[in-house]
Amino acid sequence: MKRRNFVRLASAAGITAVAFPLFQCKSKPADQGKKAPTAFALAEMTVAQMQEQMTKGTLSSHSITKHYLDQIASLDQNGPKINAVIEINPDALAIADAMDAERKNGKVRGPMHGIPVLIKDNIDTKDKMQTTAGSIALAGNFASLDAFVVKKMREAGAVILGKTNMSEWANFRSTRSASGWSSRGGQTKNPYILDRSPCGSSSGSGAAVAANLCAVAVGTETNGSIACPAAMNGVVGIKPTVGLVSRSGIIPISATQDTAGPLGRTVADAAALLSAMVGADADDPAKTAIAYENFTDFTASLDANGLNGKRIGIEKDFLKQHEDVDALLKKALDQMKQKGAVIVEVDYMKTQKTDGAESILLQYEFKDGLNKYLSKSNAKIKSLEALIAFNKANAAKAMPYFQQELFEISQAKGDLESKEYKDALTKILNVRNALNALFESEKLDALCGPATGPAWCNDLVNGDFWTGYGGYGPAAISGFPSVTVPMGAVDELPIGISFLGKAFGEADLIRIAFAYEQASKNRKAPRFIETVKA
Repeated sequence: MKRRNFVRLASAAGITAVAFPLFQCKSKPADQGKKAPTAFALAEMTVAQMQEQMTKGTLSSHSITKHYLDQIASLDQNGPKINAVIEINPDALAIADAMDAERKNGKVRGPMHGIPVLIKDNIDTKDKMQTTAGSIALAGNFASLDAFVVKKMREAGAVILGKTNMSEWANFRSTRSASGWSSRGGQTKNPYILDRSPCGSSSGSGAAVAANLCAVAVGTETNGSIACPAAMNGVVGIKPTVGLVSRSGIIPISATQDTAGPLGRTVADAAALLSAMVGADADDPAKTAIAYENFTDFTASLDANGLNGKRIGIEKDFLKQHEDVDALLKKALDQMKQKGAVIVEVDYMKTQKTDGAESILLQYEFKDGLNKYLSKSNAKIKSLEALIAFNKANAAKAMPYFQQELFEISQAKGDLESKEYKDALTKILNVRNALNALFESEKLDALCGPATGPAWCNDLVNGDFWTGYGGYGPAAISGFPSVTVPMGAVDELPIGISFLGKAFGEADLIRIAFAYEQASKNRKAPRFIETVKA
């Protein structure tokens, strides 16, 4: 479930599908293929293949970066106009040239050396790009420091290609927000069906990877903001355990649930980027006693036999919701069984029921975290209160479609010593306990279920239309990891399956997700179709 529903619904954990009219979808037949781009030399090329070609000298980081910049100009700024990229890094080619020079001199930093990466617009970069969370209120916010995770990626040799558009303020401004829309960047489209939602809030990151505008991308998630865009854009998304990847220098919502994570066209690509993102950060309050040196290379978990002997829990209620999704899920479970997995029916979605505690937790933590971020930033706006005032004064541009009631509710909350907040936090921690108990009692290696139903229509008047499932939800609320992988499509709308694991169980979860990916091979490149066939 997406964040904008936290206040609208009585419980942030509720996932009941509600039918709404889809007002903004086109009624004419699909334009089958006219918008498809001409052949792209790097289309669907993996990170490993790029590294191989750079080693041979048939490609360079400069040529790869230039290819992607050309694709952004062709597909994102023109043609189907996906609108996934909010800003290009003017130094991208210079960074690529530096990486090529290092390679020529015998230095290769690792799997991400010279690989172009797009990052979400709520992540600080000390360069010529702004960090705005998609909001015109933060225009001109040039960070003085790289976010810790950006520092780690630069050290790994990644080329920061640009920043991606997103659901403004990570879908935490209004209960009626539209995923992928921001006042600074406009509406991101789904590259599969252009009038359908790319989901959010890492909308641009998911759409850019799907449309081959970059090799890999970075998103952030509080509840579904990596998993849902991965699912609806037909790519892989890894939402790490909270604490595995630093949040320093990232515009926050929740200290309890926030994390950054990678999106890629394959599990291998996402694992390679995750390896470059991990690191112990003393400035992140989620730092743990976990030995971070154990997480240096997640690509070591890419085992095609990784499902053999694994016990995978499936939510009972997921087997009877949408007939086309049901068919895809049944096929996925059969494929897992064929690879040696044992499928166990469980009732895991009930673990995320918090009687509205998640909404309360996020409201308190958003106010606290945003005020701390803004007070230290180079933005002119220095507090949530000032942000609310700015939006009111500039409503025609800042709030043309929906308001800021989540901001106002959060502003009215007290500090983190409030009893209401502490009670909510206790309920959230109970979700972790319930999940751990389920893993233990059923001897499970992972849980799984559809991430979402088919993508809804973009609708700036009414906002998003939830289409059910939300299989990633318990992992998001508990802070545990999830990996979302393509499971197939309904009328060319991608559907993803999310695998949920234990805290700091990314290696095992990646092993399971990779084995399923190799058994199913569901990833298909988008065709930029105008609308669903009538």
